[in-house]
Amino acid sequence: MAQKVQIILEDDLDGTEASETVSFALDGTSYEIDLTEEHAAEMRDAFARYVGHARKVSSSRRGSGRRTSSSGSPANGSGPSTKDIRDWAREQGMEVSERGRVSSEVREAYDAAH
Repeated sequence: MAQKVQIILEDDLDGTEASETVSFALDGTSYEIDLTEEHAAEMRDAFARYVGHARKVSSSRRGSGRRTSSSGSPANGSGPSTKDIRDWAREQGMEVSERGRVSSEVREAYDAAH
């Protein structure tokens, strides 16, 4: 006896027939969504701005939530440490905290200057 199994994807947004499953991750959680070509393109366009400025991470680092070592150096050993960025920002007259996350504005200013 032969069997034929047919899988039909349904667009998770509008219920029409989907053409692909799109995988993505955010805040350490991986997701999949079935979408039409049009919805998949819209999603990729929405993410494009962020992906263009993001860095890829290896699967062993993904989802760990840890981006720097306790010394404030980048986890991959390249680039400026948070201490370096804070010191530079103070020299420029910017207010930065002694601890915690360095704001994206300060990081962008540092990157633009270097």
